[in-house]
Amino acid sequence: MDFKSQKITLSIVSHGQGLLIRDLLGDLTNLTQNFEVIVTINIPEDESVFQGFPFPLYIIRNHNPKGFGENHNAAFECSSAQWFAVVNPDIRIHSFSFDVLLSPMQQKSVAAVAPIVYSAYGEVEDSARRFPTLFRFAKRVLLRHRKSDYEVQSEPYRVDWVAGMFVLFRREAFRQVGGFDSRRFYMYLEDADICYRLYKDRWQILVNPQVQVVHMAQRASRRNLKHMRWHAVSAIRFLTGL
Repeated sequence: MDFKSQKITLSIVSHGQGLLIRDLLGDLTNLTQNFEVIVTINIPEDESVFQGFPFPLYIIRNHNPKGFGENHNAAFECSSAQWFAVVNPDIRIHSFSFDVLLSPMQQKSVAAVAPIVYSAYGEVEDSARRFPTLFRFAKRVLLRHRKSDYEVQSEPYRVDWVAGMFVLFRREAFRQVGGFDSRRFYMYLEDADICYRLYKDRWQILVNPQVQVVHMAQRASRRNLKHMRWHAVSAIRFLTGL
């Protein structure tokens, strides 16, 4: 399959993170793939940093802040591209190819693919994980176990779910499961949930180790009580199905 002419939409949500996004957009100027960027302004900010880039860039302005899933679902509906990528503002792309990232999509059963994610210190982050269980949550929270559930392999490999910091979806699959569940998840674990629903519909989630990005981690849930509460509520909803 030739991916070069196929369009990709990148959805980025800004919570006053314009300067971070400006750096990411600067990275994207080096790419030759046919893509567009949709930036959702979740809270008012200076929009001048989003101007002057050589690719199509569209802005969605929210009157009131929305959650992760609701914002990306709205961007999806504004796009007609065959491939839909959810990208965090704090991602940096130094050497990257959408053609390579998309290569596993030649398998019709693949719903989503993600790159290897490195920290700013050059360590592989635990962006690919097994589906959450009470035991796994306890290890992460109480024992601070942050090691990846999967060993990095040389070829694309199947995983349960990938963190929403950077994940590219097949449009057909994203629409089939109704996108992110913004009713149950305001923020956190909506990425695990959509991957679980895709898994139940017999889709596959892959990590492609031939492509890498860097995550300049912001990790608000570790220092902000509101984010910690959102994280806890999402965990309970995921585990109980409420």
